[in-house]
Amino acid sequence: MAEGLRERKKRQTRQYISDVATGLILERGFDAVTIAEIATAADVSVNTVYNYFPAKEDLFLDRSKELIQRLSRYVRGRAAGESAAAAVLHQLRAEVESVSPRVGLMVGYARFMEVVQGSAALQARMWHMQRQQYEDLEATLREETGAAEDDPLPRLMAGQITWLHQMLTVAIAQAMLAGREPVEVSREALVLLDEMEELLGERVLNYAVRTGG
Repeated sequence: MAEGLRERKKRQTRQYISDVATGLILERGFDAVTIAEIATAADVSVNTVYNYFPAKEDLFLDRSKELIQRLSRYVRGRAAGESAAAAVLHQLRAEVESVSPRVGLMVGYARFMEVVQGSAALQARMWHMQRQQYEDLEATLREETGAAEDDPLPRLMAGQITWLHQMLTVAIAQAMLAGREPVEVSREALVLLDEMEELLGERVLNYAVRTGG
């Protein structure tokens, strides 16, 4: 369905508040900026900020839902004959090869990570998001394979596949914090993905292969 005027205005307002908050936080640090200051800078009330963002962390990590559901989306979109792990590897390679900001390959990402590292609250939220990503992928694998609730395999496979994403993003973040160029980091990340694939067993690489045409 087409987006209505009301929904579009709400989306635009939400994005504007987040952009204003992100700018302030990148400049001064997460803990140094208050919700009241964000509201004033965005020319809205404090209540309006909270209506769109229940917690201060949500303002800075406003794309958390996309991150949490990313691996499940890759798995659900896998091609016929492609396994869950192969689909994730394929998509991550595509993101790295295109030097995509979605995996942190962008100018300015180092400052973003500096802010995260400087805030215990943001670090805790990032850890929680990683946990949610793992749980979301486990549920997807269980649904895609028809596994029983007491079958441990989807949980084990989700852990292996989530590891790929986490190790990749950590390596990219460390390189960007060291002042490296995105294109250079991209080349090294592709090598890392190859090395991680070699560490996965055949059972992981052949799990949840999509059948049919």
